Amino acid sequence: LVIVGGGPAGLAAAVYGASEGLSTVMIERSAPGGQAGSSSRIENYLGFPVGLSGDDLARRGVTQAKRFGVEILTPQEVVGVTVQDPYRIVKLADGSEINCHALLLSTGVYWRRLTLPGCDRLTGRGIYYGAAKTEALSCQGEHIYLVGGANSAGQAAMYFSKYAAKVTMLVRGDSLTKSMSQYLIDQIDATDNIEVQTHTEVAEVRGESNLEGLTLLHNDTGETETVDTKSLFIFIGAKPETEWLDGVVARDERGFIYAGADLKKTPQGDRNYQHRDPFLLETSIPGIFVAGDVRHNSVKRVASGVGEGSISIMFVHRYLAEVGA
Repeated sequence: LVIVGGGPAGLAAAVYGASEGLSTVMIERSAPGGQAGSSSRIENYLGFPVGLSGDDLARRGVTQAKRFGVEILTPQEVVGVTVQDPYRIVKLADGSEINCHALLLSTGVYWRRLTLPGCDRLTGRGIYYGAAKTEALSCQGEHIYLVGGANSAGQAAMYFSKYAAKVTMLVRGDSLTKSMSQYLIDQIDATDNIEVQTHTEVAEVRGESNLEGLTLLHNDTGETETVDTKSLFIFIGAKPETEWLDGVVARDERGFIYAGADLKKTPQGDRNYQHRDPFLLETSIPGIFVAGDVRHNSVKRVASGVGEGSISIMFVHRYLAEVGA
């Protein structure tokens, strides 16, 4: 079994795969933990009533996977997949290849980036994607701004509120209720130094070598205002980076991978599954599975990623038994 991606789904699959006797390799291009690894506090994960940080969850998962004998290749990037039955061949950026009988895609998603002039120049110099603890510590006493209205943005706002003098959340829509868990909304409401500005988006960033300020657009009235700040944290949704799978597995228009019953929407599903239905997490190629946020219509939560990674191993075993027979 080869697992591409070391977030919660990939780590869970690695632990279950190796513990159930599969020779397991997990490939991660940056650091295990994925997007969840940047979460400062995950409070709705079962078994941790006071919450845990994303990097703590990742560290525990890596330790557990290694204990079962998982080989972890990091930093290493997968750039392509080819199929030569009974093998699925994974091509790495360094030119090497790994053959496997079953492949799990758990590459997750990556933060969308602001496309305003100056954003690229100021990234890492006042504009940040995700919420690292080191950046929170450097915001002591500041008034910081945070773009986004989903759980990751709410978790970051709560974490930053312990260090910053004030946290202003900029939300493009009319409320947080459509995209954020109620427990986080309640916490934000009860935190004095967090302000939520709805119908607001960033129209311009100011600064040459470091961020100095923002121009905000109130999209309900068309009015703009200028504010001074040294720190802007961005959580504006995520996208899958699955271009390297083009022509291999079926994906939707945004790049998320179809699996299971969703393959009925694709011609590849009909062509490759004439003798049986695809398994729940199986892609348009038999023996290639998908788990976590990169799957079409997935639930973007840590627990669901861990759950999908875990149960994917059951379907891997069924596939291997079928191939063996």
